[in-house]
Amino acid sequence: MLDETLLDDPDALARVDRRGLLRGAAEAGARVRTAARHAAEAGVTELNPEGRPRSIMVAGPGTASAGVADLVAALAGASAPVARLHSTGVAAAAGAYRWTLPGWAGSVDLLLITTTDGSEPGLALLAEQAYRRGVTVAAVAPERSPLAEAVTGTHGLVVPMAVAPHELTDEEAQEASPAALWALLTPLLALLDRVGLVTAPADALQRIADRLDRTAERCGPAVATYGNPAKTLAAELADTLPLVWTEGALAAPVGRRFATVLAELAGRPAFAAELPEALAAHRVLLAGDFAGGADPDDFFRDRVDEAQALHARVVLLRDRPAGGLTAAPAARELALSHDTTISELEPEDTTAGNGNGTSTGDDPTAPGTGPAAPGNGPAGESPAAPGPGPGTVRDGASDLEGLAELLAITDFAAVYLALTSRLHTT
Repeated sequence: MLDETLLDDPDALARVDRRGLLRGAAEAGARVRTAARHAAEAGVTELNPEGRPRSIMVAGPGTASAGVADLVAALAGASAPVARLHSTGVAAAAGAYRWTLPGWAGSVDLLLITTTDGSEPGLALLAEQAYRRGVTVAAVAPERSPLAEAVTGTHGLVVPMAVAPHELTDEEAQEASPAALWALLTPLLALLDRVGLVTAPADALQRIADRLDRTAERCGPAVATYGNPAKTLAAELADTLPLVWTEGALAAPVGRRFATVLAELAGRPAFAAELPEALAAHRVLLAGDFAGGADPDDFFRDRVDEAQALHARVVLLRDRPAGGLTAAPAARELALSHDTTISELEPEDTTAGNGNGTSTGDDPTAPGTGPAAPGNGPAGESPAAPGPGPGTVRDGASDLEGLAELLAITDFAAVYLALTSRLHTT
């Protein structure tokens, strides 16, 4: 259960934030700048590759590394196939993880290794295996870690992971920090820009950091809930079963990460799916025991001392739709038909200069959001958010900025849910 009194009490939030989660979320922009500098100092920006790799493999433990692999796959798109190498082992511990290269991996492929720990023997063995097979290896890992030494010893490229001073002696804070994602991802963006798979030059990374800073200002603990999209989303998801629906190639990994961090940080189950498949995949959840109007028990029974039943709530994360095609009206109509509330998040479109910004929650001025209210009209009739028309060329750097905004808001929301739940307040 969420303690809403904590949301607008910055001092109380700071007291319960023993792992520095809010600080980590707020430092994401600074982490991008530091990581970009580390990449440049490691020689990434001076690389002169002979051509694009045939494929990319990504390996590493933990939520941050999994998110990096998912984002790299979405950003590379059709330019090169991306495969995440899943670990095996007997426990979730550095010494127990093992990774193996696929049989087809060879000299025309690229292996990316990301870790916030760097002591995993399995990753060092993977780097040695890649060296024997002629696979190019690049790693982002803590400086002077066993993995960094192993990759350097096999003539691979190592970029020291960007860490904040307070994390140098606090391994738990480093692992749990939302900024860890950007510390691992940013050097890889610079590398993939050099090999021609992603548009992420130095000025684009600076704009990403600036967008993260602006979003942190909007989502910080000192900003009241009514004007704070992350706090608003956290309050809306209290005592609900979040169904995270995504539209757009870049929104999809954000939705999957959001569902993951909700479980890992806040202890909250959530399901993520992409539109339009989500409409069929989650239809039964909307119509069953988790439906907005579901109440199978006796209406007159006293429930004062009973836990509130979970009801589904849709969270719609949208990238700008390509060609103006969108399944959002159908998503709103399905939620409306089952009395299910819906929250919507969409990155600010800075290229169009329309000033729409990000909408979230039950704001009656936001089309199609909130519960079935007479003033909103049928959800299916809500106008779609403006997007690039047919034939419009999308700016890869601008897409990265929008991606950063969605990641920042959802990370802050997960942190607020974690800090205001019984898990942390009791």
